[in-house]
Amino acid sequence: MMLAGKKVVVVGGSSGIGLATAELAKKQGADVIIASRNAAKLDAVAERLNVIAIPADVTSDQSVADLFRRIGPVDHVVLTAAQLKTGPFKTVAMDDVRATMEGKFWGAWRVAREADIRPGGSLTLVTGFLSVRPRPNSAIISAANGALESLARALALDLAPVRVNAVSPGVIDTPIRAAMPEAARREMLDRIAASLPVRRVGAGEDIAQQIVSFMANGFATGSIAYIDGGALVN
Repeated sequence: MMLAGKKVVVVGGSSGIGLATAELAKKQGADVIIASRNAAKLDAVAERLNVIAIPADVTSDQSVADLFRRIGPVDHVVLTAAQLKTGPFKTVAMDDVRATMEGKFWGAWRVAREADIRPGGSLTLVTGFLSVRPRPNSAIISAANGALESLARALALDLAPVRVNAVSPGVIDTPIRAAMPEAARREMLDRIAASLPVRRVGAGEDIAQQIVSFMANGFATGSIAYIDGGALVN
């Protein structure tokens, strides 16, 4: 098993890509710790996967510091947590814009600064392909994703010999889309799937495979992997 005996922390590990990553890391032999703001969901997942759960809020300096003080040295850290709020550029509330950057970009900054990652270990950030293929009404998400990718490259130097990479997913069918009416959600995903070379949208497991690969590959750092079903070449 690729991660036997390794200590892995997944911040945002209670659902979606984070949950899929925690499951796969566990299967690969890792000792897994998951963290997120939703304590009830976190505890349910921890019991099912037989992993450790610690509530944490990436928008809080103190919460992130407390999380990693409690955990101690680790081998790999993954950050998938984000609260994304967007809308038309001219009218989106500045509070929503700030909240998106606070959770996605500054959250990653806090985690990278506080985590005590052993030499040769890794930090993997999850961005999104809007960084290079923007769409209307999502400017702040595009900007946050682009900033995260630049941060990953810079931290590959600043945190060396810890390795830092980013995974940039395309359209993934995760619980973040559950707020949509089911018929509209299904129609949207089917339309996107038909437009992609792979003829399907992604699943959390698709992204988790790349994240775990970055953990295991000791020669990978400063890399951005676009896992998007061919969207960028379509």
